[in-house]
Amino acid sequence: MTLNDNAAPLYADLAGDCQVSFEFFPPKTEKMEAQLWSAIETLTPLAPKFVSVTYGAGGSTRERTHNTVARIAQETPLAAAAHLTCVAASKDEIAEIADAYWEAGVRHIVALRGDPPEAGGTFEPHPEGYTGAADLVEGLMKRHAFEISVSAYPEVHPDAASAQSDLDNLKRKLDAGATRAITQFFFAPETYFRFMDKVLAAGISADIVPGIMPVSNFAATQRMAAMCNTDVPLWMARLFEGLDDHPAARQLVSATIAAELCRKLYEGGVRDFHFYTLNRAEHSYAICHLLGLRPKVMADA
Repeated sequence: MTLNDNAAPLYADLAGDCQVSFEFFPPKTEKMEAQLWSAIETLTPLAPKFVSVTYGAGGSTRERTHNTVARIAQETPLAAAAHLTCVAASKDEIAEIADAYWEAGVRHIVALRGDPPEAGGTFEPHPEGYTGAADLVEGLMKRHAFEISVSAYPEVHPDAASAQSDLDNLKRKLDAGATRAITQFFFAPETYFRFMDKVLAAGISADIVPGIMPVSNFAATQRMAAMCNTDVPLWMARLFEGLDDHPAARQLVSATIAAELCRKLYEGGVRDFHFYTLNRAEHSYAICHLLGLRPKVMADA
């Protein structure tokens, strides 16, 4: 058996020409807070384009989200982005929240329609609120000169009437003033590339950044995937089978799967990645390292 001399290792000599961003969620306890700040400290030297902090269903984490984002903005050199949704809030309340972020030095909002407060419920606009994310983007742009990111669904939003109506909604959000869209997580590179074909055919030229979620808990990932219409391949279930009592092995398998996805996206020309960290640094740091990123010296905030 002879090896092809040109068959370089999959991650050999990558240029490190990617840009990355990381998503966190607001901690509920002191222990979770310590874990979050440890993750932020670990990932900061990779010089992410921005880091974002999520907003709970129905605005349930409003105060914790604000405190976390404000602290990142004030205590780190990172550009902090705050998630903001339309759910259970009037336009006046959202204006108040937006003003508070602006005053705290936050210049980037991830504008989302948001999930209803009850799992499985349907979205109902607040009688004095915004009807959806496109409407929210427009309102925020009138308020302040925010940089705005929105969401995109390569496998179609579960509430969308059709793939075309979902694409039309994405275009409305970007036309309203959003800078980029970040996709829901997915597990097959073809899912992203097929979606991009449709995006470009629809005349959308904004950046559509793939959202990458390393799987730390397979059962929890299956539940999340079912809620957001993400396909979980059968081969993935087989790979995680039998690893419940082997956390170190599970972590290695998880990082390998996510790294392979990123490498295939990179090979297809993707240079911008958004990582759903679940407030853990190890997977995202390892994948960024494989993609050629190395720590940089960042100026103090």
